[in-house]
Amino acid sequence: MTIYIALLRGINVGGHHKIKMADLKSLLETKGLQKVKTYIQSGNVLFESEEDAKHLSQRMEDEINKTFGFPVPVILRTAEEFEQIIKNCPYSPDLLNEGESVQIAFLADEPSSEGINHLLNFPSDQDECSIIGKEVYFFFRQSIRDSKLATQLPKLGVPATVRIWKTVNKLSTMSKDI
Repeated sequence: MTIYIALLRGINVGGHHKIKMADLKSLLETKGLQKVKTYIQSGNVLFESEEDAKHLSQRMEDEINKTFGFPVPVILRTAEEFEQIIKNCPYSPDLLNEGESVQIAFLADEPSSEGINHLLNFPSDQDECSIIGKEVYFFFRQSIRDSKLATQLPKLGVPATVRIWKTVNKLSTMSKDI
């Protein structure tokens, strides 16, 4: 069995696309996922499954849309991938302890080279980013809400969802308890 971490995009944000985590957990359990756990209301789910990530992601998206009535992109990573994502972080431990300064955008697929070049070359005095595989590591000197660089994320051309560093670490820790 593989331990997966599912990151749902755009639920329970600003009163839109509301899904209770208990209802989501129940749905996923009825669809055969094992040891399902959720973390906070922003759509983080851990579970075990023998299915491959691509099939699982599509199946979860279909079931969520059918049950809750709206589309929700689901981005999956294995627990092992999450460990590597944490190890790959290009920012120093001092920056990682600054609350919400470091955030990771998890991408559904590899971005195009044009998208990567656009994001990496976007002029920003306040923010910076690094792209490694299907993750974009952001360092925000102010806030993601004020970031012109963060608004360029859609230019990568693939679905993405962002999590703060603290959440990434918590999900990794939780995956070890499954």
